[in-house]
Amino acid sequence: MGPSVPLRATQSDGERLAVLLELSRGFAAQRDFDDLLPLVIRHTQEVLNAEGCSLLLVNEAGTDLYFPVTSSAQEGVDRRLQNLRFPVSQGIAGHVVRTRQTLLVDDVSNNRFFNPKIDQQTGERTRSMICAPLRRGDEVLGVIEVINCREGVFGESELEFLEALAQSVSLAVETAKLVGDLRNTTARLAGEISGLRRERLHADSFPEIIGRSPAMEQVFALMESAVESSIAVQIQGETGVGKELVARAIHTHGPRREAPFVALNCGAMPAALLESELFGFARGAFTGADRAKPGLFEAADQGTLFLDEINAMPLDQQAKLLRVIQEGEFRRLGETVVRKVDVRLVSASNADLAEEVREQRFREDLYYRLNVFPIVVPPLRERSGDVALIAGAILQRISDRTKKNVNAIDADVLQILDAYGWPGNVRELENELERAVALASAGSSVSRDCLSPRVVELGETRAQGGSMAIHPRGSLREAREKFEREFLRSVLRLHEGNATKAAKELGISRQMLQKKIKDWGLREPGKR
Repeated sequence: MGPSVPLRATQSDGERLAVLLELSRGFAAQRDFDDLLPLVIRHTQEVLNAEGCSLLLVNEAGTDLYFPVTSSAQEGVDRRLQNLRFPVSQGIAGHVVRTRQTLLVDDVSNNRFFNPKIDQQTGERTRSMICAPLRRGDEVLGVIEVINCREGVFGESELEFLEALAQSVSLAVETAKLVGDLRNTTARLAGEISGLRRERLHADSFPEIIGRSPAMEQVFALMESAVESSIAVQIQGETGVGKELVARAIHTHGPRREAPFVALNCGAMPAALLESELFGFARGAFTGADRAKPGLFEAADQGTLFLDEINAMPLDQQAKLLRVIQEGEFRRLGETVVRKVDVRLVSASNADLAEEVREQRFREDLYYRLNVFPIVVPPLRERSGDVALIAGAILQRISDRTKKNVNAIDADVLQILDAYGWPGNVRELENELERAVALASAGSSVSRDCLSPRVVELGETRAQGGSMAIHPRGSLREAREKFEREFLRSVLRLHEGNATKAAKELGISRQMLQKKIKDWGLREPGKR
């Protein structure tokens, strides 16, 4: 946009129109909101030969005016004005916004709408001004104002010119704001699409694991990082969350996929047999060892050895495992030959290993060897939206195996399943659906009647937002007592009447729980 031509009284209407068109074209060509506003201020001030020019915009709430930019050359003034906010009910600018009419003020000291706060911020004295509204349809976007004509006073020609110019500025401001909004929306959508692509990519990388929740998205991202290396992975999660499934997926999609994946549940193996199971034994090593047998480390050579419930491994066996991890070699039980293996070790625990170390139930040095790359698998109750996906996949598998053609789950059942807490996680969900399919008629769907009473009761209670409705009647003490009674009843049902487990969850002793059961006249489930 070329230099502006000052508006002179001697200019003809055609010359003024030419100046206006030149400015309007320049404004319309500017699409960046932050660049447009200084351009408007600078050229308007030059054309009208004013000491100052300001653009004030109405905030989104329509309550206040603010200065996005000013023409002040004084250090710090721009910043002070841009921090200034005042209601549309105040000042000449506010009056113009409310009336939607351009206003020429020869002497602001005689105008009852004049707000001196702006002069206090700039240190200048406003004598005269023209203020024009930036109208777009029924909306006023703000105002443009010029103050103190350098030569003489503002007249009708300047008023008409600023009013006409304000229309072009309004269009340019609205266009620039729309372009800015469009850019922001485009950037936001691009980010969302990128996130969805990453989510889909992560999920598609491990199709054997079902999940689209943010919690599982984090797990998939960690798994992708772990896949291509031989780094030790430690998987933590509650019983039934699918820790072995995660371990298998890391092996299956990694460079060792052609070699064996060998799994051992340390908690299910008697301590006396654990060493021979892991490291093997020589013939005659003990009574009944009539032939040599390789252990799981040898079986997993070049592949992956998965040790589940490693927190259950005895301390003496932990020391032997640590030695193998450190040195990469071992001896079979009853043998002196040193054997070397190349094994990726993946371990899992349903307990917090760090806490086990603090309680001296797990070796600290082994913990640091195993916990190089930790992955926490979330419980099903924290995987928002995944229950329906997992239930559908499990149901299809059960239906195919049983040939019952039960391939759908009723909507109210899905709501119950989603709300139920699943303390046993995916394993409990699978057992519940096995039961439901057994009760369902061939070719039908899983209905509410197919679910176990416990799942229905707790699922419906949680879906409705709690175990008791709130009725604003009675005293606080009565409400507290009612809540405690119903809460105790729900916890007892959750643990199927097991007072020891219920007391542990409640954080009280079993004796205290039994006293409360007696006080509230509750009957433990299963007792008559």
